[in-house]
Amino acid sequence: MTRPTRLASRAPIATTLFAALALVSGVRAGMAETFAYVGNADSNTISVFKIAENGEMTPVQTAAFTGVEKPGASTPLAITPDHRVLIAGVRSQPFLAVSFAIDPKTGQLSHIGNGPLADSMANIAIDRGGKVLFSASYGGNKVALNPLQANGVVAEPKQVIPTGLNAHAFLPSPDNRFVFATNLGSDQVLSFAFDAAAGTLAPSDPPAIKTPEKSGPRHFVFHPNGKFVYLIHELNGDVAAYSYEAKSGAWGEIQRTTALPEGFNGKPWAADIHITPDGRFLYASERTTNTLTAYKVDASSGKLTTIGSVPTEKQPRGFNIDPTGHYLAAVGELSDGMTVYAIDQTSGALSKLKSYATGKKPNWVEFLTLK
Repeated sequence: MTRPTRLASRAPIATTLFAALALVSGVRAGMAETFAYVGNADSNTISVFKIAENGEMTPVQTAAFTGVEKPGASTPLAITPDHRVLIAGVRSQPFLAVSFAIDPKTGQLSHIGNGPLADSMANIAIDRGGKVLFSASYGGNKVALNPLQANGVVAEPKQVIPTGLNAHAFLPSPDNRFVFATNLGSDQVLSFAFDAAAGTLAPSDPPAIKTPEKSGPRHFVFHPNGKFVYLIHELNGDVAAYSYEAKSGAWGEIQRTTALPEGFNGKPWAADIHITPDGRFLYASERTTNTLTAYKVDASSGKLTTIGSVPTEKQPRGFNIDPTGHYLAAVGELSDGMTVYAIDQTSGALSKLKSYATGKKPNWVEFLTLK
C-alpha cells in the first residue's frame, strides 16, 4: 500500500528539482563568460578558447595577424582596461603592434589595424588608464612608450629610452604612477615616474633596483593589495619577494626562494610568474625542467612558502590564471599545447585537468571575463 504513495511523492520532487536545475543553468547562461587568448609565435595567430565553470576549454577562433608574414621569437599580448581591444606584439620586421577588437558577447577577435613598435619587443603592457602601450626590447636594450589612438591602434613611439642589457618586462605600478623595467643582462630593475596626463616617463630617484649578479631578473607581478612585488630571475631560478612602497615606488627585498624543483642540478631557465586574484597563491614556470612551482603567500608579511612543483607543457614560457582564481593555463613552446590545472582553493596545489592543441610555439596567455 505504501508503494503508490512513494511513487506519487517522487513526481513533484523530480519536477521541483528539474525546475531548480533549469533555473540554475539559466542563471549560468546569463553570467559573464570568460575567454583565454593564446599567442602563437610561429603561427602568427591567437588561439581563442572559452572556459567553462568546470575548467573545460572550448576552441572558438583562430585569429590571424593581418599584414604579417614572418614569425617572431614570441608573441606578447595585452588587453586594454576597458576590455575592448587586444594588442599583440610582432617580433619580426617590420615590428608591429596588431590591434583586435574584442566582441563583447562572443569574445572573438576582429582586426582593427597595425601600429609601429620601436624594435622587437619581448613584452608589452598597457597603462591602467588605457592611454599608452609600454614595451621592452630584449635584443635592442630599450623600452618605449606608444600612445594608443581612440580606435585602439598603436601610434608612433613617443619615447624610446635606452636601458641596460636585455630589457624584458615593462609594467606599471597598481596606481599607475610608476613603471618598472627588468634588465635581465644587467641584473637590475629600472624605475620610471609616469605622468599619465602627459603620457611621458622620467627616471625615478633612485633609478634602479639591483639584483644579485648573473641572476637575470625577468618577469614580476604585484600582489593585489599593492604592498608586495614578486620577481622571477631567469638565470638562477630565484623568486624574490619585495615590499612595495606606493608613495615612492621603492622596492625592499624581504625574501629569496627558488622556482627550481627539489633535486635540480641543471642550468636554470625560469620564465613566468603570476599570482591569484585574491593574492593567496603564487606560481612560477621553469623551462629546463618543464615545471610549475606553487607558493602560498602570507598576506601580512608577503613571504612565500613553497607548496611544490608539477610537470607541465614542454618549455613553459607563458601561463596565466583565470579571473576567478580557480584555474591555471600553461602553454609549451615546444609542445604546441596548453594544459589547464585546477587550483585547490585551500592548499593552492595544482591538479591537471586536460590538455589542448594550440598554434605553433605558444608563449603567452591572457584571460578575460566579459562584463
